[in-house]
Amino acid sequence: MSGPRVVLVGPMGVGKSTVGQLLAERLGVAYRDTDDDIVAEAGRSIAEIFVDDGEDAFRTLEKRAVRRALAEHDGVLALGGGSILDPDTRGLLAGQCVLYLAMDVEEAVRRTGLNAARPLLAVNPRKQWRELMEARRHLYEGVATAVVATDGRTPEEVSQAALDALELKEA
Repeated sequence: MSGPRVVLVGPMGVGKSTVGQLLAERLGVAYRDTDDDIVAEAGRSIAEIFVDDGEDAFRTLEKRAVRRALAEHDGVLALGGGSILDPDTRGLLAGQCVLYLAMDVEEAVRRTGLNAARPLLAVNPRKQWRELMEARRHLYEGVATAVVATDGRTPEEVSQAALDALELKEA
């Protein structure tokens, strides 16, 4: 199999970056986040891209960043929460080792405060988060090799559960 050792998907605030970095360390591979790639390429924050150019423009950048990272990166790769909305991206994830990090809305509130820095959650964050998850959960599950719940777990516990679920050995 070519591509990343592990691809992390899940909603915003679930801990993809933190868990991804821990997994990369434990597996002895590099870590990469497509959101960081987008910010570096655009020279602006994701929130600024959303406000200035709109969600469609952001999704175009995201699709390109994911395609590039899947082709270039062989370590642990974290994808933005909405990247799985694109059918081409879901197709590229077929055959990859994909871990869906899941959490419920109460955990999302605790972790992120569901604050306005998240462009898709600017108005009525709890309701919007629930609606996003209702629209996306089946997409996350559809691309996942394994699912690990993050609720009430430390990043270390989640990374261990991920290694166990994916049957991966530490470096």
